[in-house]
Amino acid sequence: MSVVNDTVDWLTDSTHWSGDDGVPHRLLEHVGYTALTIGIAGAIAIPLGLWIGHTGRLRGLAVAVTGAMRALPTLGLLTFIVLYTGIGLTAPIIALVVLSIPPLLAGAYSGLESVDRQSVDAARAMGMTEWQILTKVEVPLALPLIVGGIRSAALQVVATATVAAFVSLGGLGRYIIDGQKVSDYPQMAAGSVIVVVLALVVDALFAGLQKLALGARPIAQPARA
Repeated sequence: MSVVNDTVDWLTDSTHWSGDDGVPHRLLEHVGYTALTIGIAGAIAIPLGLWIGHTGRLRGLAVAVTGAMRALPTLGLLTFIVLYTGIGLTAPIIALVVLSIPPLLAGAYSGLESVDRQSVDAARAMGMTEWQILTKVEVPLALPLIVGGIRSAALQVVATATVAAFVSLGGLGRYIIDGQKVSDYPQMAAGSVIVVVLALVVDALFAGLQKLALGARPIAQPARA
């Protein structure tokens, strides 16, 4: 129980909550890495997923590629990229983007695939363009699953962004890496606890957004004979 008590002492020590190495600063860095990663991955994966879901093209390829990307070890990929780009923010962001693309892509195309085809046919019968069908019918109805994909990606990135500390960057991973170097187990445990709490908060926020998206969905109207 000494490690638990020491961890509580570490977390309640005011010296660990100020300065460049304090929890607020490291937490802000961690959230920044996460937001940057989701922003880049979302700009790539969500439009592509919407196109695949709307047209039905390249779905098999998308499933195969995302499956392969899920199997990539993030730390190994990070090490490989560092060998070519050097130490800096580029390598961990690329590795985290690769990690977050599969759930974002899957959430987008599976969301559109879940839309009732009768609603799409009714929209076409009304003379709506393909862009109008996508933006006014399919995306609003698929929004809960799209948000679910973002939720899954955000949780994975929050949990994995600690790898940034392996290449001398900041974030909550610093407590784990720095603590490991000097066998400071309370510091390592405290860093892990903060990551877990952050993940739970992020999950709760996106769960709320999913409920809002579900409640805001338009009622699908079946096509008339």
